[in-house]
Amino acid sequence: MTSAESRKGKNTQDSGPRGEAGGSGPTTPRCPLGNSASHPSTRVSVTLRVLVPRGDVSTGDAFQSLRPGLLSKPLTPWQLQCVQELSSRRLQRMPVQYILGEWDFCGLNLKMAPPVFIPRPETEELVEWVLEEVAQKPRAVGAQGGPLILEVGCGSGAISLSLLSQLPQSRVIAVDKAGAAISLTQENAQRLQLQDRIRIAPLDVTLEGSWAHLLPWGPMDLLVSNPPYVFHQDMEQLAPEIRSYEDPAALDGGEKGMAVIVHLLALAPRLLKDSGSLFLEVDPRHPELVGSWLQSRPGLSLELVAVRKDFCGRPRFLHIRRSGPHGGCHVDAWPAPQPAEVPG
Repeated sequence: MTSAESRKGKNTQDSGPRGEAGGSGPTTPRCPLGNSASHPSTRVSVTLRVLVPRGDVSTGDAFQSLRPGLLSKPLTPWQLQCVQELSSRRLQRMPVQYILGEWDFCGLNLKMAPPVFIPRPETEELVEWVLEEVAQKPRAVGAQGGPLILEVGCGSGAISLSLLSQLPQSRVIAVDKAGAAISLTQENAQRLQLQDRIRIAPLDVTLEGSWAHLLPWGPMDLLVSNPPYVFHQDMEQLAPEIRSYEDPAALDGGEKGMAVIVHLLALAPRLLKDSGSLFLEVDPRHPELVGSWLQSRPGLSLELVAVRKDFCGRPRFLHIRRSGPHGGCHVDAWPAPQPAEVPG
């Protein structure tokens, strides 16, 4: 499997970011010189011309380090052992991101470690959409300084840290129920020197009353999440790279992939400012389900204002806006601890 296929989450072109069927993922570019690029230095040169423009920073840096003199130098026994160990892990279907221990996201080099969810390239489009919203409405979002942003399910910290790096005045609260994710986000924040503007806390938003732990930080301008959204019945169809290594809790969204999403929808009115926004990455089947769910609950004062497609042309991202006075949501709008019923 190529690294691009691994990032998509499945070893075919019929996969979405989390492995759902029916999408069309990117393929790894073929060498422009074909079989003629047999000399190592030629292959490095060609690969650099492909990787660097695509923003594969860490991979490009690795190839840049292969100076011409090194390409003709035999490997030492220790180096051969390292190559064999790395190859063995890949043959066991370990994701390339875990093997390398790092991966690029929105121009940031992030540490990766199992079983924390690996950020997919599509999610960079979610970050871009949030940045567009902030740029278009600077007065409505974060009128006093930069925006206050809540990310639910921070994983490696990819979304939170990307927003912090692009919005110098912003502050972020990042929560996740997995201890490994909390630790990895903290480590990535430190290595990127962004730790002063982020608060990272363990929190399971599916627990009743969990919103109360977030109230001391004040009403939020933005709520962003790439929640678990794989339909439970699709979990067994995921590629071995996903199924055997990534945390199932970061993938499995319940019967219709909405188990966590409905909690986020109920959380939003309690925490967002008036006209605050919720941005979600979802399964392509979810825009209709989410729209129906919101229409049946007008008391939440939430409106699905836009759906955006990913670079494969699939409806992937939702922009939901809050209207009405802050705190207008009644207690009984909070979903039960069990997955709420989703309209068919």
